[in-house]
Amino acid sequence: MVADALIYHPAVSHYNRFVATTAGRDKTLRTVQYFSRFLAWYTYRTNSSAATVAFFQALMKNFGSVRKALRLGKFVEHFKAAAVAADSKPGSIDPVVKYLAVGRQLGYAFYIALDNLAYFDQTGVRKFDGAVRVQKEAYRAWLAGLACNIVAGTYQLYNLRVAARKQRDGQDAEKAVEAKKLERDQRATQIQLISDLCDSIAPCAALGFGNFDDGIVGLAGTTSSLIGLFATWAKTA
Repeated sequence: MVADALIYHPAVSHYNRFVATTAGRDKTLRTVQYFSRFLAWYTYRTNSSAATVAFFQALMKNFGSVRKALRLGKFVEHFKAAAVAADSKPGSIDPVVKYLAVGRQLGYAFYIALDNLAYFDQTGVRKFDGAVRVQKEAYRAWLAGLACNIVAGTYQLYNLRVAARKQRDGQDAEKAVEAKKLERDQRATQIQLISDLCDSIAPCAALGFGNFDDGIVGLAGTTSSLIGLFATWAKTA
């Protein structure tokens, strides 16, 4: 009876739906990868044993390699998303948001495509000259996509706050419902903006833009990963 209660518990069904999604598995792996990066830095800085540092470094590299494998060919999805955004009808979406969405999707598409090429060199499947340059350009594309998303998020947050101020003057029920919706949209946009800002630290560090050590990169990546993980968990409820 106890076993049946556990097996058929709603939480188990929710967990199964979560791990059945590619996003759910990726966010889980990403959280472990970036937290391992932080722990590798932390254990090294606190003079832990070489074996402990090596364990977290290996965990970070292995989980990173698994995530790269899961992204093979995923650039096609982003190229299609960029085309769909570009083909959106006039008036159906804010022009600023539209072109920033195209830029974001193209940035992510080129990032994954170049990262896929670098993956074959990193795993030893096919070594080639220029792999380091390819990986660097991948980081540039990722940062460009994130920059578009950060600008879009800031722009949308500003518009939502303007709309919310206008709604505060209304007293009827319809405007109250609309105000609640605007609050939820603002909260979601703020969270996504925080996630994008955290994500931008990794490519900035790789490209030498700013003095970010592995501790900062690891914590920032863990934060954005947890935001994505909880969002994916909520979607599969």
